[in-house]
Amino acid sequence: MRDMATVPRVTYALIAINVIAFLTEQGQFSFAGAEIHGTVIEEGVLYRAGIAEGHQYWRLISSAFLHENFIHIGFNMYLLYLLGMMLEPAIGSGRFALIYFTSLLIGSFGALFATASPSLGASGAIFGLMGAAVVELRSRGLSVMQSGIGGLIVINLIFSFTFANISVGAHIGGLIGGLLAGAAIRAADGRKIPVLGFIACLLMCAVAVVAAITVSGVSGTGLA
Repeated sequence: MRDMATVPRVTYALIAINVIAFLTEQGQFSFAGAEIHGTVIEEGVLYRAGIAEGHQYWRLISSAFLHENFIHIGFNMYLLYLLGMMLEPAIGSGRFALIYFTSLLIGSFGALFATASPSLGASGAIFGLMGAAVVELRSRGLSVMQSGIGGLIVINLIFSFTFANISVGAHIGGLIGGLLAGAAIRAADGRKIPVLGFIACLLMCAVAVVAAITVSGVSGTGLA
């Protein structure tokens, strides 16, 4: 039986961490071509050379808590709030956090695989929450499109491929990660062996990290 979180504590905590990180960026952050200025961004943004040559593996996670501007963080935090309020009470805080970070890491791999440009933002993990929501809705016999989640995914995918400076790799990777993590957890819960879902997600995280390191080393060009 699933734990029911009456208060979405993980959602609130993730929003708070993102906002705090964004506030630390102020006065430091600017993009100038491919160059990045600002200590917080320099130490946290995701790019291939930082992983392959610098062995700065924390970037796989830290980059997902950094944002470019108020529109960027505002849109991501709004979606995180909506999805968190729907999903975390339904599946429990532990499962929600596991899906979030599994999606985050697979999204980071996707970003590194797709481009040599630096990337940042929580959208990979948020796409993962959309994917997990699809799994949860279908398992309960509810319509994905009528719930609004299907339309949300379609609209965000259109944005991903339409606008410049959006990490399509992170979005697709995160969505796949959320679908896989959600399916693994749902299957394990259905067999009344929830620990298998956690193990499966941890294995996915490990594979994502190894794959991210590998693709960075093979094709890493770093910052211009």
